[in-house]
Amino acid sequence: MRSRKHSPKEQSVPKEQSVPKEQPVSGARPAASSGSAQRRSDLAHVKAWWRTLRGEDFVALPPPTRSRYTQSDGHGDAAELFGERGIAAGTSFAYWHWQSHAAFDRSGALTGPLNLHWGGDHATVAAGLGDGPDGYRVVNGGPQGAFRLDKVTWRDADGLPDPQDPDGVRQFLDRVWIAPHEAWPTDRRRPSTAAESGPLTAAESRWLHRRLEDPVDLTAAERVVQVLEARAELSYDEVARLLPAWRAEHADLLTRWDGWPALLHGLLRHEHPEVWDVVEQVGPEAAGVLCRFPSERSLAAVRAEGLQARRGGGASSAVAAWWKLHRALHEPDPVRAATAVAEELRAADAPAFALRALFTALRADAVQEWRARSGRPDAETGQEEFAALAAVRFALDATLPRELRAAAAEKAYDAVARVRDDAARLGPAYADRTGTDAAEAQALADRFAAARDDLLADTGPELTGYEGALCDVWHRYRTLSPAQTRWLKDRVADPETGMQGLGFCLELLYAHGAAGEAEVAALLPRWKRELTKQYRTTYTEWRHPLVTLTCLVLDLGHPLAADLQTWWTRPKPLWKHPLRLLTHLGAPDEAKAAELWDHIASGGDDTGHLMTWVLLRARLDGEHPLRIADRLIGAPGVRPYVLEAVLIGVADPAQPLWRYAVGRLSRSWWRRAQQVADDTGLSAEARLIALGAAGRHDFLRAPDRLRPTPTAGELTEARAWFSHHPLSPTGP
Repeated sequence: MRSRKHSPKEQSVPKEQSVPKEQPVSGARPAASSGSAQRRSDLAHVKAWWRTLRGEDFVALPPPTRSRYTQSDGHGDAAELFGERGIAAGTSFAYWHWQSHAAFDRSGALTGPLNLHWGGDHATVAAGLGDGPDGYRVVNGGPQGAFRLDKVTWRDADGLPDPQDPDGVRQFLDRVWIAPHEAWPTDRRRPSTAAESGPLTAAESRWLHRRLEDPVDLTAAERVVQVLEARAELSYDEVARLLPAWRAEHADLLTRWDGWPALLHGLLRHEHPEVWDVVEQVGPEAAGVLCRFPSERSLAAVRAEGLQARRGGGASSAVAAWWKLHRALHEPDPVRAATAVAEELRAADAPAFALRALFTALRADAVQEWRARSGRPDAETGQEEFAALAAVRFALDATLPRELRAAAAEKAYDAVARVRDDAARLGPAYADRTGTDAAEAQALADRFAAARDDLLADTGPELTGYEGALCDVWHRYRTLSPAQTRWLKDRVADPETGMQGLGFCLELLYAHGAAGEAEVAALLPRWKRELTKQYRTTYTEWRHPLVTLTCLVLDLGHPLAADLQTWWTRPKPLWKHPLRLLTHLGAPDEAKAAELWDHIASGGDDTGHLMTWVLLRARLDGEHPLRIADRLIGAPGVRPYVLEAVLIGVADPAQPLWRYAVGRLSRSWWRRAQQVADDTGLSAEARLIALGAAGRHDFLRAPDRLRPTPTAGELTEARAWFSHHPLSPTGP
């Protein structure tokens, strides 16, 4: 089930919902089963029960495949099933999706509650699901949540499980669980929620402490330690007994045991004599716990980690903790504290991500301050509006170091659109949500627009982080300013830039015709030693940097071209062979075009081959690649789903999108899908393909997943564009 245009009205909340913590009601201690019933997995039991669910106004969708990954997918599957079977659109339904399916392990055992999502009338769904199959119980999460299916387990008179029953123990620990960030809030203005979650009864406390008696089983103790220390109930003797077991079992990497933050918290709370040795062993990841215990020694520890910050581990957390502890001990003003930490980082030539981490902490604190002032302790109405405005304000704050203002400007780059939209849409109510008048907010947005390019001069995104974050900013480089070109060239010339960074920067320079002899000279000493390593680019907008470099040297007629072509034709390493044909885009000719087409027609794996052929053909024929891609619709041997990605990906030949599947979270893909759908010079078939891709894009289906989240104005405009498009089923 994939192609879809409409979904029935979703009466459950469209985001993933949390469900209540109540567990299935206890029953009598279950007798051991035997024979074939014992061998059947939980999944088999649940599926057998699920097949019996039907009613006049209720449908249970078939169990999920990987294609049903979100609630939106579930509602889409319901619409498709209703259409196939002639079921009335208002019929209520229930389902679970692939994320929920993770409650089953590979053997089909239920390892946690199975969330059952729904659409239609809540009462009808509740009646349709009933109590659940024998041995299980369905818990109603209410009209705003999911239902939850779990096993029925035995409990004693105090509500405690049999210690030998893993499901009963799991359910009990779930019930008394408190997340660490709730138990130990780093924001001292926000109280712990441990008391709100309810204290342990004397019987519960005894049951938990008994689990930590000798001999120590760290695996079994993990969640017990977390539950007890969330309420500051680990005793000195318990932490002293757990410490040597932890060190012995995870001597190579202490953080491999998930209970370590709670145990470290207990060691610090009890001032255990070995705690600082443990802090040193844990390294930068200890920062998040240390900032809950302000002291000069804690500050010295996180400062040392922050000054030698390198990407990975808890380096960003160390910088944020350094700032928080500096505030707690020396400088309560957040901006002056951030300035002091930034100056030390700059003096130590810290990497750019460390300063970005510092700004992230500064802005998060501003949001927390706003919550405290507004009386909104949770992420309620107004937080996103305030956070967007805060990024703009910090970018314009002349008291901050330039590096922090640049980090703020990166956040404000897209957030400023939200500021304008919110201020215009909310009018006088904007001041109630953010504390700033709408007219003042618009003036700040204007000031930022005027200062943005200067603030971002000689800066760029973090090249060593998550590649998806780089894809999110790809649309900012559809045209290159002189400052952006200079920054990209500097990164290519920097010997510290890794494969991901080189792929990103070199692709942009090459696509825009800004790469040249200087880039070849910079990479000449590195190509054999570094660029010949495997690097996957399946879901990126750039190619392997050696592919791009080869295209560049071929276009330039550089002597390096002969060496590179010899390397590409050698039999090893094997990973390079699917990529060799992608280099044909450099200095294209008819022979290269024919070889590429032979591969496409053969049905071999396409990792950019059709896109390469289309761009190559466009260069040879002096024609826009969209027109060439249009003529391929229905061509034998051309896979429709690959052509869809190519058709949208080549919309701007000065910056093609190299991912081989349409990026549903990408603003670049969304905008170009619109561009193709609106191009009246293309065939109706090509425009319909692009319109369909736009209709499936998360800009329309799940806008909260995009970063930045589309503004209300953007969503209104996008929905109006789609519904009123001349080729839309709902259009004029």
